[in-house]
Amino acid sequence: MSGHTVTRHDVSFDSGGDTCAAWLFLPDGVANPPVVILGHGLGATREMGLDAFAERFAQAGIAALAFTYRHFGDSTGQPRQLLSIKRQLADWDAAIAHAKTRTDVDGARVAVWGSSFGGGHAIVVASRHPELRAAVSQCPFTDGLASARALGPVGTMRLLPRVGSDVLAMATRRDPVLITLAGQPGSKALMTAPDALPGYLALVPEDGTFVNEVAARVAPTITRHRPGKAAKHVRMPILFCICDHDSVTPPEETLAYARTAPRGEIKRYDAGHFDIYLGSPFEAVVVDQIEFLSRHLEA
Repeated sequence: MSGHTVTRHDVSFDSGGDTCAAWLFLPDGVANPPVVILGHGLGATREMGLDAFAERFAQAGIAALAFTYRHFGDSTGQPRQLLSIKRQLADWDAAIAHAKTRTDVDGARVAVWGSSFGGGHAIVVASRHPELRAAVSQCPFTDGLASARALGPVGTMRLLPRVGSDVLAMATRRDPVLITLAGQPGSKALMTAPDALPGYLALVPEDGTFVNEVAARVAPTITRHRPGKAAKHVRMPILFCICDHDSVTPPEETLAYARTAPRGEIKRYDAGHFDIYLGSPFEAVVVDQIEFLSRHLEA
């Protein structure tokens, strides 16, 4: 792909007294570019495919800030591998605030981009930040009950003893009891679809900071979490990129929520939940996202 050459900078910003580590991709030779903020999926880190999208956005003249949530990867926060929905949404607020104060991007032209669990966050964040110009929600987690049904009642039951142990650990201030994020079908993991483990592992670079575990206490909060309900409150244009063969975030529920967004645009792909980061599905989705972002950020 032609376009701008890109320089990647290591940056960080404060969130609740901790530090979120991030990359800022700047298009060379573009003064005051608009900026899109990228957030990753469940228990992942920014090294797991976000750089590919960020690089392409920057080549198209849109600066990109890809960050890792607190408690994960090379961001700070104790205990490790703690997935707090409330804290992750606060990290988004901090990322937006950081983008607005930077002198190398246009803080008045900001968009958000989230994938998977981060795609759900992008919907909620967009509903809370009317000043944003646009949002992209990729194969988003929109409904915890739908995702729990995808895991199945037996899979959910397998997790309960560890969840109980971790809730007790939290109450007695001990280290979290961890559960596996992505596992083989039939194993004790949050995601056990046949493509979940290979899908995650395909995204982990050699020197990545990813750990395939998360504090078990998150499981019930995920089941209750329904970020799709915020779609009807999103005032700016929002692009939903939906995978038709999504084993983790069922597409039917996502489509129903996406249709409630007043300025929603929907694109569908003949792909699974983890296919979108690589190969031809990636090429298809990134072209659509660049077109959408360029249009609404006037890049």
